[in-house]
Amino acid sequence: MSLRFEAISNLSNDATDISGSKATKITAIFGENVFTLKTAREFLSDEAYKSLAGSIKGGKKIDRSVAGQIANGIRAWAEAKGVTHFTHWFQPLTGTTAEKHDSFFTLKSDGTAIEEFEGGALIQQEPDASSFPSGGLRATFEARGYTAWDPSSPVFIMEIGQGKTLCIPTIFISYTGESLDYKAPLLKALEALNEAAVPVCNYFDKNVSKVTATLGWEQEYFVIDEALANARPDLVQCGRTVFGAAPAKGQQLEDHYFGSIPERVYAFMRDFETECYKLGIPLKTRHNEVAPSQFEAAPIFEEVSVAVDHNSLLMDIMDRVSRRHKLRVLVHEKPFAGINGNGKHNNWSMATDTGVNLLSPGKTPKTNLMFLTFFVNTIKAVHDYADLLRASIASAANDHRLGANEAPPAIISVFVGQYLSKVLDEVESRVGGKFDEQDEAILKLDIHRSIPELLLDNTDRNRTSPFAFTGNKFEFRAVGSSANCASPMTVLNVILAETLKQFKKDVDALIEKGEKKEIAIMQIIQKYIVDSKKVLFEGDGYSDAWHHEAARRGLPNVPTTPLALDAMVTDKAKHLFESNKVYTHPELEARHEIELEKYIKKVQIEARVMGDLALNHIIPTAVKYQNQLLKNINGLKAAGLPESAYKGQLAILKDVSSHIQVVYEKVHAMVEARKVANNIDNTRTKAIAYCTQVKETFFDEIRYHVDKLEHLVDDDNWTLPKYREMLFLR
Repeated sequence: MSLRFEAISNLSNDATDISGSKATKITAIFGENVFTLKTAREFLSDEAYKSLAGSIKGGKKIDRSVAGQIANGIRAWAEAKGVTHFTHWFQPLTGTTAEKHDSFFTLKSDGTAIEEFEGGALIQQEPDASSFPSGGLRATFEARGYTAWDPSSPVFIMEIGQGKTLCIPTIFISYTGESLDYKAPLLKALEALNEAAVPVCNYFDKNVSKVTATLGWEQEYFVIDEALANARPDLVQCGRTVFGAAPAKGQQLEDHYFGSIPERVYAFMRDFETECYKLGIPLKTRHNEVAPSQFEAAPIFEEVSVAVDHNSLLMDIMDRVSRRHKLRVLVHEKPFAGINGNGKHNNWSMATDTGVNLLSPGKTPKTNLMFLTFFVNTIKAVHDYADLLRASIASAANDHRLGANEAPPAIISVFVGQYLSKVLDEVESRVGGKFDEQDEAILKLDIHRSIPELLLDNTDRNRTSPFAFTGNKFEFRAVGSSANCASPMTVLNVILAETLKQFKKDVDALIEKGEKKEIAIMQIIQKYIVDSKKVLFEGDGYSDAWHHEAARRGLPNVPTTPLALDAMVTDKAKHLFESNKVYTHPELEARHEIELEKYIKKVQIEARVMGDLALNHIIPTAVKYQNQLLKNINGLKAAGLPESAYKGQLAILKDVSSHIQVVYEKVHAMVEARKVANNIDNTRTKAIAYCTQVKETFFDEIRYHVDKLEHLVDDDNWTLPKYREMLFLR
């Protein structure tokens, strides 16, 4: 029996417990494995507590003399929960998380065994920097690198089976100080935004002293049976199916979205949610997504840096917990062709320390002018740096997803809805920037008789827009499901920081010329609307008409990763990141190199898997069926039957033989194309070759003929689980 049929058989005989975790009140377990400030109050001295609280709330550095006290308190808390080891938990540029466990156990000079956790161990650790992607910043003989504690993200305890490990969120830098992770640049970008946004906020409220970016991600994922996944080498190696004919029923009936959650998946959801709640991940929503076997989890908004950590944790937890339930979670952007892919919509906004959401319209002209300021500056930032936003979500996996099945296109545009479009049109139409202090018609934003003030969700939703305003936040829909949120969030926050700095200069210049503050602000807002309005689009992002219109407007449309990544190393990008102290030139060049190498390796692996499956699974299976047809035809011939008796078999035989031949020839041609690409020294040129000469030239054509064979070959002979089984059998 093939793995495929063994897996299907086991589905009906599976005695896996699907009861899920024991029902309990979420508030009873929420954050129980997190060293919160409330917990710190219990385990730390006043001095240590004040130092930690000052670092978390005010960004102050923790004195090393106090770090020992904090470490002792954290160890006491952790040991009370059965923890024996600790690790610095960080996010290197591999796209996954990393950890190296050390025990509290140590021996003193006299041989006495004790448990200890010193302040130095809390503050920093030394992983091997040359063993992670560095883009040339670190060579093999230059191994030293450091992880450094990030107090803004809480320490937590990870439970894996019966083991418990104390995890300390950290950044990861090289011996020479360059960042080698996603977290360090993100923290710098958030600080750049804070420094640029506060002075602008002070135009409206002098009490604002801090601006924090917030994020609520929506994580889409597929869940399929473990045995079926294990019987697909492409899912095991690539995270997606490189072959697979479309089933008769896919998502065309639209009956899965928001449907009842299957019991086995529901048990898995409850289990992983419980693990998340213990770690303080504020999950709020679960539901069926559009594609069969596709689901979504979404949390309450948090500060960006913490939200990024929580999303990385979530993906790790989902993978581990799914295995308990003999399931597999797929977060690849396009695991199955022809149906919806997976996104990770990044819902982003900004909040002041006075409690104001800067992207939420207010009730008075003054507060609405502040909203309009940040709203228009965001649009201007997206317009000016659309290429960088595209680069921030570029990957081999996301290239499969963008532009179809409810995923936005690679053209970065902004959707704001009909009501706010009217507001922007009204501001723009003021000839010569004529505004006066009594002109409140625009600022009230009272743009519909039935709406006394702008409501939170006053816009429609455009599922084809990569960057859409959804009432009190912007939704960056183009982010891929397997991506680390830190990459697009770093870019988004730094481009807005740069735009706000220029806005302040422009407004101050008018004020110095004698213009009233509010009028100066409105005039610059008007200018920014005019300068950036070509990035606004309210229609169907999938249509050919939009692609032509975008080209006419001069908007960048870069559908493939190797070329999209070019935006990272332009002079404009280098100035942006260096002036805002987020990346140095070498760091930016290194990241460009890392992303190109990552693309090459992903496509290379997929090409190898395609070749292996074609030559070792598909063709042998098709040849076996070919022989069965031939035996049948020859038998009928020998029995003296006329050709009309085996005309159908002969036609099938010819089709099977034709597809086998094409698959064989194209796979060998693809291997030769890979050899040519592998001999290219320049990383960018090599990535382009893998994109155009390997992926675009061969992937779809080989798949087409393999999928035709799947329809032709006897089902009993076909060894790979089919879409109808993976997507509908649980």
